[in-house]
Amino acid sequence: MASSTISPMSHLLRMTQTTPTCLWNDSPVLEELAYSIAHGAVGATCNPVIAVSVLKKQMPEWRPRIEALIREMPTAAEDRIGWKVVEEMSIQGAQLLKPIFDAHGGRNGRLSIQTDPRFYRDPPAIVEQAVHFSRLAPNMIVKIPATRAGIVAMEEATWRGISINATVSFTLPQAIAVAEAVERGLTRREKAGLDIQSMGPVCTIMVGRLDDWMKVLLEKDAICIDPGYLEWAGVAVFKKAYRIYRQRGYRLRLLSAAFRNPMHWSEFIGGDVVISPPHAWQVRYNASDIQPIPRMDNPVDPKIVQSLTDKFADFGRAYAEDGIAIGDFDTYGATRRTLRQFLAAGADLNAVIRDCMAPNPDKNPVP
Repeated sequence: MASSTISPMSHLLRMTQTTPTCLWNDSPVLEELAYSIAHGAVGATCNPVIAVSVLKKQMPEWRPRIEALIREMPTAAEDRIGWKVVEEMSIQGAQLLKPIFDAHGGRNGRLSIQTDPRFYRDPPAIVEQAVHFSRLAPNMIVKIPATRAGIVAMEEATWRGISINATVSFTLPQAIAVAEAVERGLTRREKAGLDIQSMGPVCTIMVGRLDDWMKVLLEKDAICIDPGYLEWAGVAVFKKAYRIYRQRGYRLRLLSAAFRNPMHWSEFIGGDVVISPPHAWQVRYNASDIQPIPRMDNPVDPKIVQSLTDKFADFGRAYAEDGIAIGDFDTYGATRRTLRQFLAAGADLNAVIRDCMAPNPDKNPVP
């Protein structure tokens, strides 16, 4: 268990105290979240991938509760039990963040819970689950995928007063479509005389997953390029999106996720944005010699951007405002790869529940 005792010179704490950049913890694990809060964190997240990881690490602690849920829900299938576990993990994290939520008037202090990835093509199903999740705790923020259906759901959820966190998002066209959908929802609420001041929407850009996709294409298409340039793809898209958000006055923040290298933290310091690294990356950052000084407004070397654009059509699509139509969001390579992982995590979560609900008799013989 990581200690929450820190030095005043903690890099992450300095960042949160001296710049507008916020820290969220990419996990609801209470010990990790406590460490992160001690370093200035004001938010956290949960999803099926994280839930499976937590259960694998902490099964002795969670098994009694899972077995209790199986008894309490005698007709429930594995997936219903699994999502109930995700909800309970999220509620625990939300409780730890509630004082921050109260102090920040709703802008921070939220637990981000992800809608079922199986619904990524179904706006009404996404909205229905978003409404349910928003009622689990007053400081929930609901993750909705930046798919064609997800963009529709984001506007409706925002109109209903739900703070959304766009996920499965890697590109500038997605970030802009998300912002426009949220703006439409907020405007509808304003016209109806409803509150928007206590809402705290964000748009995630999974910067490392865009880098990952470029590396897949590098091998698939036998491309030659300075390998260091590939580490800048997500950073370049994030910084361009940030400039556009400020120019247009969009009322939501960008969030950096899917950390693969230190620049996914250091290059965004100083922006009015959120960084959401896993616990291990936070420990790594705090132990590094990288100083938490503002770099958000430092442009990515144009030579790197041009080379990525010339070599990778999919980077050009991600970097150009009109590079991908909303109707094509679902077929973008990074989107498909990530949706498949999230869907697989749901199957993994079901398997964990199955081992409690109907243990394998070959491994656990019935007496």
